[in-house]
Amino acid sequence: MRAAQVWQDKICERVYDVAFKPDGSQLIVAAGLRVLVYDAADGANIQPLKGHKDTVYCVAYAKDGKRFASGSADKSIIIWTSKLEGILKYTHNDSIQCVSYNPVTHQLASCSSGDFGLWSPEQKSVNKHKVSSKITCCGWTNDGQYLALGMMNGVVSIRNKNGEEKVKIERPGGSSSPIWSIAWNPSKDEHNDILAVADWGQKLSFYQLSGKQIGADRTLNYDPCCVSYFSKGEYIVMGGSDKQVSLYTKDGMRLGTIGEQNSWVWTCRVKPESNCVVLGCQDGTIACYQLTFSTVHGLYKDRYAYRDSMTDVIVQHLITEQKVRIRCRELVKKIAIYRSRLAIQLPERILIYELRSDDSSDMHYHSKEKICQKFECNLLVVCSQHIILCQEKRLQCLSFTSVKEKEWVMESLIRYIKVIGGPPGREGLLVGLKNGAILKIFVDNPFPITLLKLSTSVRCLDMSAYRKKLAVVDEHNTLLVYDINSKELLFQEPNANSVAWNTQCENMLCFSGNGYLNIKASNFPVHQQKMQGFVVGYNGSKIFCLHVYSMSAVEVPQSAPMYQYLEKKHYKEAYQIACLGVTDSDWRDLATEALEGLDFETAKKAFIRIRDLRYLDLISSIEERKKRGENDNELFLADVYAFQGKFHEAAKLYKRTGHESRALSMYTDLRMFEYAKEFVGTTDVKSSRMLMAKQADWAKSSNEPRAAAEMYLSAGEHVKAIDIIGEHGWVDMLIDIARKLDKAEREPLTKCALHLKRLKHHGYASEIYSKMGDLKALLQLHVDSKNWEEALSLVEKHPQFKCDVFVPYAQWLAENDRFEEAQKAFHKAGRQDSAVKVLEQLTHNAVVENRFSDAGYYYWMLSMQCLDIARDYEEQRDEMLTKFKRFQHLAELYHVYHSIQRYTDEPFISDIPETLFNICRFLLNNLTKEMLQGISKVKILYTLAQQSQKLGAYRLARSCYEKLLELHIPSRFQVAIERGSMVIRAKPCHDSEDLTEAMMCYRCSNNNPLLSNQGSMCINCKQPFIYSASSYEVLPLVQFYLEEGISDDEALSLIDLEVPHTDQGKAQEQDMNNSELQTLKINDDLEDEGDHPFTAKISFEQGGSTFVPVKVSRSVLRSMSRRDVLIKRWPAPLKWEYFRSLLPDVSITMCPTCFKMFQSEDYELLVLQHNCCPYCRRPIDEPH
Repeated sequence: MRAAQVWQDKICERVYDVAFKPDGSQLIVAAGLRVLVYDAADGANIQPLKGHKDTVYCVAYAKDGKRFASGSADKSIIIWTSKLEGILKYTHNDSIQCVSYNPVTHQLASCSSGDFGLWSPEQKSVNKHKVSSKITCCGWTNDGQYLALGMMNGVVSIRNKNGEEKVKIERPGGSSSPIWSIAWNPSKDEHNDILAVADWGQKLSFYQLSGKQIGADRTLNYDPCCVSYFSKGEYIVMGGSDKQVSLYTKDGMRLGTIGEQNSWVWTCRVKPESNCVVLGCQDGTIACYQLTFSTVHGLYKDRYAYRDSMTDVIVQHLITEQKVRIRCRELVKKIAIYRSRLAIQLPERILIYELRSDDSSDMHYHSKEKICQKFECNLLVVCSQHIILCQEKRLQCLSFTSVKEKEWVMESLIRYIKVIGGPPGREGLLVGLKNGAILKIFVDNPFPITLLKLSTSVRCLDMSAYRKKLAVVDEHNTLLVYDINSKELLFQEPNANSVAWNTQCENMLCFSGNGYLNIKASNFPVHQQKMQGFVVGYNGSKIFCLHVYSMSAVEVPQSAPMYQYLEKKHYKEAYQIACLGVTDSDWRDLATEALEGLDFETAKKAFIRIRDLRYLDLISSIEERKKRGENDNELFLADVYAFQGKFHEAAKLYKRTGHESRALSMYTDLRMFEYAKEFVGTTDVKSSRMLMAKQADWAKSSNEPRAAAEMYLSAGEHVKAIDIIGEHGWVDMLIDIARKLDKAEREPLTKCALHLKRLKHHGYASEIYSKMGDLKALLQLHVDSKNWEEALSLVEKHPQFKCDVFVPYAQWLAENDRFEEAQKAFHKAGRQDSAVKVLEQLTHNAVVENRFSDAGYYYWMLSMQCLDIARDYEEQRDEMLTKFKRFQHLAELYHVYHSIQRYTDEPFISDIPETLFNICRFLLNNLTKEMLQGISKVKILYTLAQQSQKLGAYRLARSCYEKLLELHIPSRFQVAIERGSMVIRAKPCHDSEDLTEAMMCYRCSNNNPLLSNQGSMCINCKQPFIYSASSYEVLPLVQFYLEEGISDDEALSLIDLEVPHTDQGKAQEQDMNNSELQTLKINDDLEDEGDHPFTAKISFEQGGSTFVPVKVSRSVLRSMSRRDVLIKRWPAPLKWEYFRSLLPDVSITMCPTCFKMFQSEDYELLVLQHNCCPYCRRPIDEPH
């Protein structure tokens, strides 16, 4: 903000009040006994008005400009016309202190020391109202409904148009802080009427019409004598005992000094609809100041930040038109913006803001740093990690923590500075000096780089997108463009005041000057159009222009520079310009010019823009021909002319290139038979054949298909002939043609095969595809005809086509309810997702249909499918391994529940009571937290109660019956359960000791309850139980883990292949007809192993509230016998699992596929019964 004195006058009397005519042309001054009238423009004294007999204290002009009033110490008010004639006079009982016109009704309020009066032109009398204190100031609201009176006793009284008091505001200071000036905010944007109150308690306050204070009091440090708003209410001016007039925001924030005087300032007013301020002083000085509000702003690409209301910063997105306001509540001195950073300089500090995200449309800024230090600078620049202060000849680089990192001192004044990008912390600056030097400075380099040295001062600078060219506007308004590398002047243009390169096009810039916008592409002439303001940025087709205080994005069609490039046949450059924004007709012109210039790539992209499919087909066909080796540009141009309807030009080019047949074809297609005859008369046999083909076309259109087919064959047009023959189903002719054609003639052969396939003659179609050697088409034929045997036979020889066969084969199998085969086919095709979906559906169906054995098998297959996916796809590994464990668990639960379901639903089963007893306990121990679909807790408890009663576990049976009575029991079990619950009460309330001893933990030797809410683990040492997959008894196995650093191969080499001590009984390992089947069988005469290192290891590490796994070292592994160890050799990415037997008299067998463990006798019996593993159904004779 700058204030310049426009005029000044000095009179002998004290100036008490001034008032502007509403149009701003005249100034009315209350001075001494006179009312002075000045020309507001130049301060000329138009006429002094006499009529008062004592000092004039106040003046006011009506809103309509027809009359004004003056009040004097002689207790009178005089009404004057705009022609400076007095027309009315009335009096009060005391001296007049202030007057004010109603802005709507033009009612005049005149206030004295003891009362106030309301006068209007329509009434003859003046309505007067007494007050309790001297009135010092008054003012009407904008709608003219209320009058505010400021009084000597510190009270503000708000009255309606009839003089009745509606609101009374009592200031804290009372009579010691008299109200000396008030003013209503004239802004129409405010939702409420706002009253500014200045008192001699040296406070400035704001109130709503209701009397509610807005914010806190503002301390002034001087006695205010006058307060006045700008016409739109954005600023306040005040003066008083500080002998100056100051500018404030509408919220009371001081912005600066307008003018200083030698005595108290008694009055100040703002000229309507302008930035002129007039003041009147105690010593008779009348001065007029013109305020200039400079533009404080910053621009980076499409973000523009500018100062608003002197204390706010608005960031505007020039593309989306989004705006965000940052309230600083202090005078904003400088603004800089760069990428995600925004720097705002205030009088005592610099604020650094940052965008919350990298989104190009994000407008949310948050405070990043504060530099609490006062700086005086001409220019401010912000980078990613620094701020740059320009002070005359000096540049200072400061970090965001106010540490000065670099300083550069120039040889001349700095006129222009701009950030040109770079890595964070290493940005480059473009600097222009008054002596004409242009420098490039990197913020991490203390040494400037001189790019150019001009003879005149630099006014504006910009660098092209690829940093190859530099545009300079000098002080003579001349635009100079240089090549940065060679320092060569490329061109210059006059009448420029600013310049900007296009950020998306290296060779295009725009500059403004003399009311014109100039666009220049490469070395072409300048294109001009009218524009106010000056250019600050150029992005694509948008030019950012600053006019006065507003920034706008001007959409500029790039047609002119595009046509300049087209004239020079620079099609690629023209396309780049068109991409910035041109009309559809311009795109079509570009496409046509590029096509005729044989720039097919550019033409194709241009036709895509206007979606012209005809020309796109033409270009595609030409490109295909070029790929096949054709390179005759004249022939291509002839095709283009033919497409454009330039038939004679096309025919000439066809003839020149030796393609008369094309000309003949063109003419015959267009029924230009005269021209066709001319060509036939001067051409060879080939052209005659072409004419014959055209005749065949006529025969076809005349419904003579057989004749047309024969003509096509004679003319060598096999494809057309085949189409006619195939359409009419003449199979013999198709076969005859196919056998005569050479295998290199793929198109007609393919046509024959397709027609034969459509006519269901797959054998002949297969013969043709075999002749062509088209394996893929042959396979597709077999697939479409459902000839799976031939298709699968071909895939075995050519596995690269497995997806083409196995996927449809799997779909066909699924459609025919052969789901297991379909799953395997999907698996072979590599479609793991489809294989999984089939298995999931099979599993769901099995559960719904109560086929729990199948459900368990399908869940096991699902788990292995997930393991395969985890091995092949690392990004899905964690998810698939989680599913693997889940499906393994579900497979075992459904597998064992199958026996429960058979027991409750079938009359005869082979399972013994002990097995059912163990299975029920296993299920209940593993279903403590969830119940699965299809699994009935009633059936499990019922079976367990029955078997417990048979085996002597009466306490457990009683518990089961009690739990059953709490459940909803199916009617078919109701009688049996009620009878059983009564019978069990006659039995002892304890379980058989044999049964409780069977639940001994083989690690800690602790007896466990028959049912546990902790799951299938020891309640003492938390060691998980390992069950036999047949009888579900607890096996005497303990799982152990390898210490870190021991690999599986090393562990195998450390475990002895023989029993460590030779004096122990002989141990033997059996194969069970499978070399990979692990069977553990140790003779009964082995000695006690209590002193074995492994036994000592598990004894030492057991116990506690958490499970402690058994980890073995190399020495323990070395002491083990291979005959004592079972290993689950899981495929990657799973780890191997190791188990050691603790009882020598138990023979254990493990399936090498599903790794389920069985008591060897049970396994042998089950394998003999089913000829496969009872769990995973792997045939016993199938290699693993």
